[in-house]
Amino acid sequence: MSERGEVDVAIIGAGPTGLFAAYYAGFRGLSTLVVDALPEAGGQVTAMYPEKMIFDVAGFPAVRGRELIANLVAQAGAFSPQYRLGVQAAALTYTDGMPVLGLGDGTEVRCGAVLITGGLGSFTPRPLPAATGFTGTGIIFFVPDPTSLAGKHVVIVGGGDSAFDWALALAGVAASVTLVHRRDKFRAHAATVARVRALPVRIEINSQVTKILGNGRVESVELNGTEEIPADVVVAALGFTADLGPLAMWGLALDKRHITVDSTMATNLPRIFAAGDIVEYPGKVRLIATGFGEAATAVNNAAIVIDPAAHLFPGHSSEDVV
Repeated sequence: MSERGEVDVAIIGAGPTGLFAAYYAGFRGLSTLVVDALPEAGGQVTAMYPEKMIFDVAGFPAVRGRELIANLVAQAGAFSPQYRLGVQAAALTYTDGMPVLGLGDGTEVRCGAVLITGGLGSFTPRPLPAATGFTGTGIIFFVPDPTSLAGKHVVIVGGGDSAFDWALALAGVAASVTLVHRRDKFRAHAATVARVRALPVRIEINSQVTKILGNGRVESVELNGTEEIPADVVVAALGFTADLGPLAMWGLALDKRHITVDSTMATNLPRIFAAGDIVEYPGKVRLIATGFGEAATAVNNAAIVIDPAAHLFPGHSSEDVV
């Protein structure tokens, strides 16, 4: 992509909805650019629960988050979409009635249409208070690849689904896993909690990590100001805060932090569509499965905005020879 590129459809968000939209745009013969502020495709699935099993995607009795994303990337790859990962969609302007997307790296992209599939928008992990002032390495917020922590002493701080998912994934991989939660009740799914309790995972309730110890890297942590335990890595699974980031300044009609759309997935701005968890309309259900249908609806309606001679119905993919 040059400093002033051009593309039929720019998709903001490389989560499941955005990746399926990239496939569908390619299926419609549209050139496609996928932009995401995260460094890898997959959105929250890759960042937060790549090892978690997902049970409500049509056609898969169960599929691991990482595998779902890999399949979606491969599916879209048949049409060679461009990716700009680790780059934020910063600004939206119009030239001759066409959207011009300004990216955080200074690139400007003239688009036939823009499809926003940003999930919850920009999300920032909540910091671990005990890490304030610690300048070493070894404090992380996500575990994209559990094998990278093989043989390490891992302390996970949190009591939600992510904390227990990572404990489940790391048990038997890491040298030791300790889960620390400040309460005696967990927000995680009860079945996952039960599975972790059956594993060699140390669970500390009504406890807090009060200090991170180490010289240049994490070497141990202090619990409750009294006990010190070994730690090579601390996973701060304390949730995150989410907002629309620069998108909030574009003039989009919003319902709180969600973008309102009509039945074609069009926003109030010309040639700007949205799909997935980021949208709101009466009866909206926030599921990956719902996002897939919204992506197809958005792309097919964008196609006739880009080319009024095009047909809304794309035909059946089974009729194409791949």
